[in-house]
Amino acid sequence: MRAVVLKCRRLVRSGAERGASAVEYGLMVAAIAAVIVGTVFALGGFVNSAFDSTCNALRAPMSGSCQAP
Repeated sequence: MRAVVLKCRRLVRSGAERGASAVEYGLMVAAIAAVIVGTVFALGGFVNSAFDSTCNALRAPMSGSCQAP
């Protein structure tokens, strides 16, 4: 009888540990997602201005040099 009780205790403990680790993994995923979203918002303006300046630099030589007189 004692062996059955010990086995039940082990099963209950292992299930609780699985649940706790799932919660911990969920919290880590949420934290990583929050860091990614924060980084995108923080660097969004910088990246947008870099693309705008590159686009303007590529467009400037083409604005009048390729047209026939």
